[in-house]
Amino acid sequence: METRIQVLSEDEKAQVHERTLKVLGTTGLRCDTEEGRRILQAAGADVDEATRRVRLSADLVESLLEQATTSFVVQGRRPGWSFPLGAGAFTLLADGGATSVYDAATGERRPTTWDDWRAATRLLDALDDVGFYWCPVDYAPDFEQPGGLVRYFTDVFAVFGKHVQDSFGTPELVPWLKELLDIVFGGPAEVRARMPLSFLITPTSPLTIERGFTQTWLGLRDYGLPVAVMPMPLQGATAPGSRLATLLTANVETIGTLCLVQAAAPGTQVMYAPVVATMDPRTGLYAAGAMEHAVLCVAATEMARWYGLPAESSGLCTQTYQPDLQTAWEKTGGGLLVTLSDPDVLVGPGLLGGATVLNLEQILLDVEVIRHARRARSGVPVRDDLWLDDVLERVGPSGSFLGERSTRTGVHAGEWRLSDFGVQGSWDAWQAAGAPGSMTAARERIAAILSQQVSLSYSDDQAAALAALQRRADAAS
Repeated sequence: METRIQVLSEDEKAQVHERTLKVLGTTGLRCDTEEGRRILQAAGADVDEATRRVRLSADLVESLLEQATTSFVVQGRRPGWSFPLGAGAFTLLADGGATSVYDAATGERRPTTWDDWRAATRLLDALDDVGFYWCPVDYAPDFEQPGGLVRYFTDVFAVFGKHVQDSFGTPELVPWLKELLDIVFGGPAEVRARMPLSFLITPTSPLTIERGFTQTWLGLRDYGLPVAVMPMPLQGATAPGSRLATLLTANVETIGTLCLVQAAAPGTQVMYAPVVATMDPRTGLYAAGAMEHAVLCVAATEMARWYGLPAESSGLCTQTYQPDLQTAWEKTGGGLLVTLSDPDVLVGPGLLGGATVLNLEQILLDVEVIRHARRARSGVPVRDDLWLDDVLERVGPSGSFLGERSTRTGVHAGEWRLSDFGVQGSWDAWQAAGAPGSMTAARERIAAILSQQVSLSYSDDQAAALAALQRRADAAS
């Protein structure tokens, strides 16, 4: 008896799909990559070069959808680590792109530094709840230059040992990444087999397959990198002013991009990953903590399941710029709802201010929120050995179950989730410990984790090859 949530009925999901087919066939998408237009035209799409508009018939969309892989396993550098997508498993994905850091110790918001990047990445690597990585802060101004790109991915694969999901929008840098992947993972065949990196394509709302990231993936497609398709339509701004129309826009952009991916490289593994969001009509800003955002992301997860695709969802979001009670209710409300929809991957731990501000303590707080949410998802197990009506009969009215073997068995078997974070005991025990707050406890926990965290080292041969690659990349920048 698992806890479930439902936004769309089966009939409503079918309606979203049928409307998607209509939009793709009549309005179509603008495709800003020339190679992408050629690929879709060769597959049977109607292409207008003057407007860059691409229209896909219903039959073409259905045939390309059939080529998408419904389940697959990704790996990382960490020996023995893997994650199955489309198989009922769940993990967190570090959110990306923060431009500032909230330092809880000083109460200051400041620009990010490389030390912030390293601390956050080491912490995320240490948390088993986080299986996927997206760079949590702006790494460096030269990221989309050969030297910066090589330095970034060299650092990432050294510090984060699980699966990396990232992207860049400069197709000319593709050869540099391929060479780096060859050094780190042992060549194209090993990359295709292990899938340690997935590539993020972000269609531009409304209804545009942008050039940079899409063209970059096209240059990488022979390496078999999985794709996460992540449009970010904003209700009332870059999508129409209803939740239903915003969901439709997201689905059109996701399925249209999936069609290009499958036409370019049939069988490519795809994650259905739209961030279906809403604006605050009072400001025009992204309303990160809005409940509508979370509900729309639940609906998107349901559409992913309807298509049989792995679901990467959002919703663990907040508008606040420092951790406080509003952060708690927004992150908990959104995180719980989306977790109950059971996506494969949930984006978001650690960022504030609509994913613009990093806070290390918030990473731990968000992980704890999702641990609670996953517990809620587990519901109430129903098995013959759990009724315990014989125990109820034996103890009878006015009795106590504290000393019963079944109570001890239940504790050890997971009938209780016993968190080791936060306040658990009596007032006196809490006072005796110095009356610590959640932020203090998180800061102390982070210090302990980072004092013990050991990153994966490269072999001598790998280190020498990467250093030589870095020198050439720097010279080319």
